Amino acid sequence: MNFMGSLQRLGRAFMLPMIVLPAAAVCLSFSELPWGAIGLPAFSGYLAIAGQALFSFLPYLFAVGIAWGMSGNAGSAGLSALAGMFIYTGIVSSSNYEIQPTVLIGALIGMLSGFSYERFKSVRLPEYIQFFGGPRFVPLFVCIVSVFFSIAMVGVAPLLQRLLLLLGDAVATAGGFGVFLFGFLHRILVVFGLHHLLNHVFWFQVGGYRLADGEMIYGDLPRFFAGDPSAGVFMAGLYPTMMFALPAIAFAIIQEAREDLKPKIRRTFLSAALASFLTGVSEPVEFAFLFVAPYLFVVHALLSGVIMWVTYELEIRHGFSFSAGAIDFVLNFHLSQRGWLLIPIGIVVYIVYYVLFCWAIRRFRLPTPGREEGSQLDDWAEDIPYRAPLILQAIGGKDNIVTMEACITRLRLKVNNDRLLDTNALRNLGAAGVIRLGSGNVQVVFGTFSELIREEMQKALQRDQRQVLFSAPVQGRMIRLEEVPDPIFAGKIVGDGVAFIPDRGELVSPVLGKVILIYPTMHAIGLKTVDGLEVLLHIGINTWELSDGGIFRAAVKEGDEVTPGQLLVRFDLARLRKAAGSLATPMVITNPQLVASWRYAPFKAVKKGQSSVMSVVLKEVTKE
Repeated sequence: MNFMGSLQRLGRAFMLPMIVLPAAAVCLSFSELPWGAIGLPAFSGYLAIAGQALFSFLPYLFAVGIAWGMSGNAGSAGLSALAGMFIYTGIVSSSNYEIQPTVLIGALIGMLSGFSYERFKSVRLPEYIQFFGGPRFVPLFVCIVSVFFSIAMVGVAPLLQRLLLLLGDAVATAGGFGVFLFGFLHRILVVFGLHHLLNHVFWFQVGGYRLADGEMIYGDLPRFFAGDPSAGVFMAGLYPTMMFALPAIAFAIIQEAREDLKPKIRRTFLSAALASFLTGVSEPVEFAFLFVAPYLFVVHALLSGVIMWVTYELEIRHGFSFSAGAIDFVLNFHLSQRGWLLIPIGIVVYIVYYVLFCWAIRRFRLPTPGREEGSQLDDWAEDIPYRAPLILQAIGGKDNIVTMEACITRLRLKVNNDRLLDTNALRNLGAAGVIRLGSGNVQVVFGTFSELIREEMQKALQRDQRQVLFSAPVQGRMIRLEEVPDPIFAGKIVGDGVAFIPDRGELVSPVLGKVILIYPTMHAIGLKTVDGLEVLLHIGINTWELSDGGIFRAAVKEGDEVTPGQLLVRFDLARLRKAAGSLATPMVITNPQLVASWRYAPFKAVKKGQSSVMSVVLKEVTKE
């Protein structure tokens, strides 16, 4: 795995333990309610203890969460991290110098456990001690390393704590510019899914605050919830961006969409705007313009930095447990300082962003969703269990996947060959973008459904597949079979399927199978899949009358095995256009009684060999 691939995996792992933070924030916020008025005076204290406990044990949560995230949820990695933290806490608490386990220590031990699992999960020992081999070796190794690491930390911890405080002072000395730089880099790193690494430093490491009992708390986020009046610098400025700027971009995209596509774009981007406003999930909006106007994304990143600088200069302090959405804004408002100012700032930000993006989309004719037919936001595949196998094929199939993980908004993949990815098919399946990081490391941005998609893809990898996927047999436009100007095909007398209007003279195989029939005129060809489906491909209508052999030239013969995308027939498109009754080219299954259900891709332009323009589920698996 290359450096960028390692970082994307680490960034996803850092996100996992943060899932518990909203629970802590809710408990602390609800503890402020007057529970005594309804006869539950002790409940307030219980809620406060619950919230504080999660923050107190945050290092342990990070250790286990990061270990799990880096090892594909391997239990031995999580157990190793927990054991390592117990060893560390026991050793350092016995020293004369007061040392508390910090999130940094938890992250280091979590990374050690994750890397150790990947390195030693298959280790073989002599037969008489092989019981401790494989995954069982990982806890043993991590415990031994943790002992020496903890002893070393007894010596270096005083220096490390002073360095963390100095880092906080250095950033504070940089003033507004330091906060601006954080805001700018935060948005830029979102592109690569690495912003969690930056967040970890500033939210959980920078700055120190001593509680009344003498315990030291580090990081902007824990200090905010612990009551540090100086905390919240690196969180407050994100609220106007998430709650106002990104919804403004979404409404600008809706405004500039074509009138015929505007209803569909409105549904999609109203949801995206609401997700950003409420929860701070930004990628569905940001990736809608990132790839068509990367320079505009840089402007967006600069503006985000400026917004953070403004909130810093106005001495606004606010924080969140998950992200800078309206839910966190309301829940944590009672801990903020001058937090109300974020609302008028946000309104100004909304106006600036809306005007800027409307102007830029119109002035530079940006192909944002809804301004061209090829928008990736077609809603033809809202059924995730159906969509997942299509995504799997577009990624190159199960044999191309080395590892597959998901964070909140994207699939994070390690593939054997990233050239096998069908980017166009992924966009048609709802992907906002595909990011190639090198050495087979790929991210596919699907928004908040990414984790559900990963789960369905895992199911598809594990179960006996009853689904047959058809690629496009020609380049051109896909139409419904009922639109074919021939009553035999349109009436589905021959079979059921779809049709195409080709704009190039090549017919390729849509499936893996065998050639069972080539008509003498070579205008039609029959295939049989490994599942027993019989597929007829018929080039044009009334072309059986064309006896001139120069129009059609077969590239295969009966009995040949064929693969998806393999050339079957070349044909003279110009002569066919003049001589045929229609260019409509049906692709039908002539034994549809084997099919339980049918699904189709959008009826629009397709590329030759494009993945999954049609999918059928078999009633039963039938093989030759």
